[in-house]
Amino acid sequence: MTVTMLAGCGGNSDGGEKRSASQAVVIVSGGDATSPYTSKDEACATGLAAGNTDTALREFLLKQGYTVFTSPAMAGRGQVVDQTGFGSFGVCPVTLPENMTVNSTGSIDTAGEHLARFLNWLHTEKGITDVDFVAHSMGGLYSRAAIRVLTTTNAPVKVRSLTTIGTPWQGSYLSDFANGIVPLSDCLGDKFCESAMNTFKGRVLQLMAGSGREVNQAFLMGQNGWNQFQSGVLDKIPVVLIGGKKFTAPAGQANPAVWPNDGLVALQSALAKDIGDPVLAHRRCFTFDDTHSIFVSNAAGLDWKTALTWDPAVLDVVHKAIEDAPRALDGANREGCPS
Repeated sequence: MTVTMLAGCGGNSDGGEKRSASQAVVIVSGGDATSPYTSKDEACATGLAAGNTDTALREFLLKQGYTVFTSPAMAGRGQVVDQTGFGSFGVCPVTLPENMTVNSTGSIDTAGEHLARFLNWLHTEKGITDVDFVAHSMGGLYSRAAIRVLTTTNAPVKVRSLTTIGTPWQGSYLSDFANGIVPLSDCLGDKFCESAMNTFKGRVLQLMAGSGREVNQAFLMGQNGWNQFQSGVLDKIPVVLIGGKKFTAPAGQANPAVWPNDGLVALQSALAKDIGDPVLAHRRCFTFDDTHSIFVSNAAGLDWKTALTWDPAVLDVVHKAIEDAPRALDGANREGCPS
């Protein structure tokens, strides 16, 4: 499928305050994703211009008048290469080096280091000083790791806001199953859930380390968990969390770490239900009847607009999150979020 790229990137379409040329939106894709680098004027000429996670987000945000970059990601080490099959893309004008390309099967912290290096490159090469992160899935964890790197190294790039879409703040039940934390019986006989769990486990068992082995409750949550060591990182950054609940539990006693979910991430994880204020000081939450991605929608026989990153209603929330960022810290520290 080819998506026509949008031309014309003038001022904000809602007539809001004109953004500085040094401000940009950076879209970050998630685990096991391969996504090309794009800028306002540079994108892949064939297939999905910015990959299957980022293309609809990028096109929508360009239409709003933002300067938009997609950060490069590769499912494995190395530079991004042309892709075939589902979500294919090719003839990309710029390929950035491996050291600023997220390895989306590698560790969260290393991904954050590479993402931070990419942001510093945007500063040096594009004059970017302020960034709004829009992150899908594990891209939200990669972004948080990058923010910590930027802060601790006194980097010239500052983060204005973070919007996470289907991010497993508390882990994914697929990784929980793969790592022996939840049983297959928590699918309550749902075949789509069971298939996803078994497929993910097979993928994780191929990897000795990396995202698949880290995106679970044991690694992320509790005393000495990864989240605990992010305390304070987001204190001055407003965060919007967007979760999907397309799939609900069949009859039976449902484990909330599994149900409802978007096909990969439970709603309570996407909305950071059990993440305390020291880690996530200021949050607003939104829930949609959506799947995790167009890959999940496709597998379930659903329209692509049922996916979080392709749903026009979700895109509107992303736009508002960016626009509201300068004033967001003045409001309540929790809006619409589970407690």
